Amino acid sequence: MSPTPPSSVRRVACIGAGVIGGGWVAHFLARGYDVTAWDPAPDAEDKLRRLVSAAWPALERLGLAEGASADRLTMAPTLAEAVADAEFVQESAPEKLELKRDLLTQLDAATPPVVVIASSTSGYPMTDMQTTAATPGRLVVGHPFNPPYLIPLVEVVGGERTDRSAVEWAAAFYEVAGKSVITMDRELPGFIANRLQEALWREALHMVANGEATVEDIDTSITEGPGLRWAFMGPMLTFALAGGEGGMAHMLDHFGPSLKSPWTRLEAPELDRALRDAVVDGCDRAADGRTYAQLVAERDRGVIDVLRATGRLDGPAR
Repeated sequence: MSPTPPSSVRRVACIGAGVIGGGWVAHFLARGYDVTAWDPAPDAEDKLRRLVSAAWPALERLGLAEGASADRLTMAPTLAEAVADAEFVQESAPEKLELKRDLLTQLDAATPPVVVIASSTSGYPMTDMQTTAATPGRLVVGHPFNPPYLIPLVEVVGGERTDRSAVEWAAAFYEVAGKSVITMDRELPGFIANRLQEALWREALHMVANGEATVEDIDTSITEGPGLRWAFMGPMLTFALAGGEGGMAHMLDHFGPSLKSPWTRLEAPELDRALRDAVVDGCDRAADGRTYAQLVAERDRGVIDVLRATGRLDGPAR
C-alpha cells in the first residue's frame, strides 16, 4: 500500500496547537485542506480558533485556495481520533526531546502505516527523536518559520532510520501546499536558516555586551542595509554582485583575504580551492543564465519595491 499522492491529500492532522502548530493549522486551512487538530491543553480549541481568526485577514490578502474555510477545522478529543483518517501529520509539540520522542512514538502507533509524519522541531535531529518508534522510516523533520501561514520556508530532512521516499514525499507535499522547500541531504543541528540566524544573533549579543553597538544600531544595520537585499536575493548572490562583472570568482579573489580580519567572533573556514570553486559554481547555478546587468537591475528593482512597500519611499511604483 502506498501513501496518498502529495497532490491528492485532502485531510491533514496537526498535533500541538500552540503558536507554531496553530500557524500550520491556519496555513493548511487557507490552502483548502480539511484539518483535524489535537492538543492536550484544556483551552486549546478556544486559543486555536482565535489564532486562526486573527490570521485569516492576512491569509485573505495572500489569496485563499478554492474551498478554503476556517469551518473545515475539527478539534479531536484524542490523539488517536485526530490521526485516524489523516493523510499527513504535522507534529508541533513543545521543544523538549523526551516529549517529542514519546509523542512521535505514539503518533507512529496510531497513524495509518503509510502516512508520513513530520515534526516542526527547530533544532533536534530526527535521528534523536525516532529512536523508540516502531516504524521510524516515515518520520521526517518539516521545520517551518514563524508564522507558518506567512513565511514560506520549510526545511525537510530525515534521520538515520528515515526512508528517503518519506523525505521526498514530504518535500513534494509541502510544495503542493504552497511552501518553499529546502530538502537537506544530511542532518545538521539547527538546520540551515536557524544556524545563519544564530550566527548573526550571537555576534549582535557580543557587540551589545562589549558596548560596541546599541540594539537600535544593530537593527538599523540590517533593516536599512543588507536586509533590504536579503528579502529577495540571498547573501551568496548578493556578494556575487559585489564582484562586478567578474562575479563571485572576482569577489572571492579580491576580498577573500578579509576572512582573516577580526570582523566577527565566528572563525572563518580556510578559503581553499575546493571551497572557492563550490561557492562560484553555486552562484553560477543561482544566476541561472542571468547576466550581471540583469541581476543588478533585479536587485535594484527589489530594493526599491521593499523600500516603497515598507513606507520608506514615497511615490508610485514604476
